[in-house]
Order: sequence, then structure tokens, then C-alpha cells
Amino acid sequence: MPSNDARILAQAAVPTAAVGAIAAVVSGVVAGGKGAIGAAVATVVVMLFMGIGLYVLQRTAKSFPQLFQMMGLMLYAAQLLLLFIFVAAFKNTTLFNPRAFAIVLVVATLTWIAAQTRAHMKAKILYVEPDKSEKTGHSS
Repeated sequence: MPSNDARILAQAAVPTAAVGAIAAVVSGVVAGGKGAIGAAVATVVVMLFMGIGLYVLQRTAKSFPQLFQMMGLMLYAAQLLLLFIFVAAFKNTTLFNPRAFAIVLVVATLTWIAAQTRAHMKAKILYVEPDKSEKTGHSS
């Protein structure tokens, strides 16, 4: 993974993990041990889904730049659909608190999206790759 991609991944994952840790503590206090487990599982699910999505999007941008925007929109729609499926699948679970899971899933997803947006805005990524073989200056 190139340095810009790794930097963007880290700048999105670290705040999401921090919010997940805080949410696990709060959920543990409010809903007990099962609330903390639900919050931790939700954070891991979001980080996996969004991290894999970012990786796929970056690979697409390098291989098929003309498909980048369409792929990004499709990818985010698919990720949100999968997150809704996770919420529905674990709605009646006894492994962890489903309400804490659902709330932290939404909060962690919004945190990831905000952090990734901020990272992209602050990144100094060239829109056009300069050709190194061209001579600079005027040709006569």
C-alpha cells in the first residue's frame, strides 16, 4: 500500500478505534459487560468493512481510474447495506447487547467517514502524475 493510502487508512482507523474504545466503556457502564462486548464487536466490524472498502477503492483507482467515482458510490452503498444486514442478523442475539451494538455501529461508521473525509482533504495527492522524462523549460 503506497504511503498516502496507508496514511489515509491510519488517519481513519485511529479515531474510529478511539471512539470505539470510549463507546465500549460507556456501553459497559450503561449496559454491563454485554454492552461493552457489543460496542467492541461493532467497532471491529466497522473497521474491517471500511478498511477493506478503502483498500478496494484505492486498488480500483490505480487500475481503473475511470471507474473510481462509480465504484466509490457503489462501495459505500454496499457497505451500508451490509451494516444494516449485520444489525438485523444480530437483533435478537444473547452474545452481546444488540442496542449497544447498533448504536456504536452507526457512531463508528460516521466517525470513519468523517475521519476519512478529513484525511483525503488534508492529503497532498497529485491529480496528474507529472511525466519525469519531459524536459522542463522552453524548447526552441
